Amino acid sequence: MDKIKLTGLSFYGYHGCLPEERQMGQEFSVDVAMYLDLHEAGLTDKLAATVNYAEVYNLVKKVVEGEPRQLIEAVGEEIARKILQDFSLVAKVRVTVHKPHAPLPGVFTDASISVVRTRS
Repeated sequence: MDKIKLTGLSFYGYHGCLPEERQMGQEFSVDVAMYLDLHEAGLTDKLAATVNYAEVYNLVKKVVEGEPRQLIEAVGEEIARKILQDFSLVAKVRVTVHKPHAPLPGVFTDASISVVRTRS
């Protein structure tokens, strides 16, 4: 199976369990890997035979900048669900949501979750 990856999509959102996270917000980063057959797109050079990256970007932006969630797990789940719903060529999707400024009591680089969903 072929793959399209979008990495490091960065947005400002208001997700978190703590009141200050939901009030002040913070930066979130999202990586998306979509698994689909790209053979026809490669042969025909037609956008209709693949997934429009700009549309996926706008979908992710709408979710991350939209309704606040307590958990980044819920953010990732919604993104994965909507990609499978809106892009019929995608058979499987992996969404990773990064929360680099999570309120942890120590030094760390990143807190993230990944969800993998397939078309049923």
